[in-house]
Amino acid sequence: MRLSGLEGSETVLLKRHFTGANLSVLRALVEDTAAAEGLAGVRLGEFTLAVSEIANNAVEHAGGRGRLELRRLTDELECRITDNGPGFTPAIPELLPGLDDTRSGRGLWLARLVTDRLSIAAGATGAAVTLAMRLR
Repeated sequence: MRLSGLEGSETVLLKRHFTGANLSVLRALVEDTAAAEGLAGVRLGEFTLAVSEIANNAVEHAGGRGRLELRRLTDELECRITDNGPGFTPAIPELLPGLDDTRSGRGLWLARLVTDRLSIAAGATGAAVTLAMRLR
């Protein structure tokens, strides 16, 4: 599906609802789709890992389910994961969680570390985490 946007067009590559039972299938679909779009090597592994961490957070902290949408923008892959959980404070630790008395946030910390862009919108009725990798 091709959509018009302010900065060009985008293509929706993958849309899935997920639960803990199908996280491994979701990871494989994301990896295969990202590879088909030209992401390769370490960056492919990092993107897949980051998406997996955020999807796992939705399962673990937001009621056991979420939604994923993977898009191709002009020069990057963008993944948005949303949930209907109780919300959270979208603070990403500066240090590896556990080194600074923080016991949570490892998935967000890791995703921010390995992706080119990460944003969080969270409220009382859910969260949306968007992460992206530039295609080179």
